Amino acid sequence: MESDHSKQDPRPTTRPAPVVLAPVPVVQGQGHAQVPVRVGAGPLPGRKRRIPLLLAAVGLLAILALGLWHWWSNDPVAGHYKTLPVDRGPITSLVTATGAVSPVISVQVGSQVSGKIAKLYADFNSIVREGQVLASIDQKPYQAKVSQAKAALKSAKATLAKARNMLAQRTLELDRMAALREQQFVAQSDLDLSRTNYRDAEAQVDLSQAQVDQAKATLSSAELDLGYTTIISPVNGTVVSRNVEEGQTVVASFQTPTLFVIAQDLTRMQVIANVSESDIGGVSEGTSADFRVDAYPREFFHGVVTQVRNAPVSIQNVVTYDVIISVENPELKLKPGMTANITIVTARNEDALRAPNAALRFRMPGVPVDRKTAQLWVLEPTGRVRAAPISTGIADSLFTEITTGEAREGDAAIVGIASAEDNSQEKLPPGFEFGPKMR
Repeated sequence: MESDHSKQDPRPTTRPAPVVLAPVPVVQGQGHAQVPVRVGAGPLPGRKRRIPLLLAAVGLLAILALGLWHWWSNDPVAGHYKTLPVDRGPITSLVTATGAVSPVISVQVGSQVSGKIAKLYADFNSIVREGQVLASIDQKPYQAKVSQAKAALKSAKATLAKARNMLAQRTLELDRMAALREQQFVAQSDLDLSRTNYRDAEAQVDLSQAQVDQAKATLSSAELDLGYTTIISPVNGTVVSRNVEEGQTVVASFQTPTLFVIAQDLTRMQVIANVSESDIGGVSEGTSADFRVDAYPREFFHGVVTQVRNAPVSIQNVVTYDVIISVENPELKLKPGMTANITIVTARNEDALRAPNAALRFRMPGVPVDRKTAQLWVLEPTGRVRAAPISTGIADSLFTEITTGEAREGDAAIVGIASAEDNSQEKLPPGFEFGPKMR
């Protein structure tokens, strides 16, 4: 027996699992309430408590990492900048305004006398010449006044002749009395009376002469009024407007009634533009201007500023100034009264160093702003941001000219700060953007 035990395999043997009594469900009908069950070895109690701690630590680290990423993406210093280049190109400074097309010379033809329109000799769009008869007013009342004035003149002339005869008579009487007084045949009182009668006769002659002159003036006035009954054209041109009809009565009282409006030359027109006071400083005589009218929306008409009027026009506290733009109209497309949308070129540079207007409006967060000096924020290739003070020139709706300063061609001018959402939207392909989609 000893030899048998000494010959056994020396390999270690596993210890049998402990046998414990555990309550297990027993099928009804069996008589045992507890049966022996072999239970395997389970985990140690310390390892069970360590697993929740590890999970909590991992979650805390994930939350910290997410917070750091969110803070870094929204940090304006470490964020991404939106930039546009400083380049060279054309800049045209413009002033926009509205106005009305009108003839260069427009003459209003009226009537200086009252009466009924007897005849019209011109109509709308009629080509008229200087001195041509346009209309006539009933002449009968004025012919009667001329006849009356002529009769009054004849009466005044007759009175003058009578006064002259009386003066001749008084002259003879005075000479006779003077001769008789020298011979002491008449009294001195008789000589004095003759001299008085002579002076009265002279005064009567002067009075009669004045009456003749007055009658002549009355006759001239009546004849002038008679001539005003014929309405003639003062200039060569085209009848733009006719405001009366045959048989209509016109009354010339405090205001002369306008019968016709004549444009002297429709091949040369002008536009009266209303320019606001904020833009009038850049408008000067000789500046080119382009405009369009609603009748020809795709065609531009070119003109030149010929006058900048100093008289202000104030409408509802808005001050504007009239700017006269001359334009040729050989095809007669432009008609009086058309509304023009005008663009006046105040300055132009075909090769200007220019910066985007958005870059001039950009303000770096946390940096004081000097409103007296214009500056750009430039992003260098190394990622460093620097301020570049500049002096500006002319500007348009997109760019501003850089006359002097520290900005150079090719610099990346900052126009804004890109948020994390903007960056993610730019990196993701179409269809993978965050946020709801409109369908």
